[in-house]
Amino acid sequence: MPKMKTHRGSAKRFKKTGSGKLKRGSAYTSHLFANKPTKAKRHLRKSSLVSASDFKRIRQMITYMK
Repeated sequence: MPKMKTHRGSAKRFKKTGSGKLKRGSAYTSHLFANKPTKAKRHLRKSSLVSASDFKRIRQMITYMK
């Protein structure tokens, strides 16, 4: 059986926390900022954790990430 490969697109988007959870950046942060309120833009800067329903699927894609 060949080795599993890390999904490189996922590896660039997610980081593991010390407790083993997955951290992700927010969506909607690349353009069209003129129509977004300042408060929304400020909250989009913060990272958040991957939801429990997506965790298993994403964890498989980044198996070997530290």
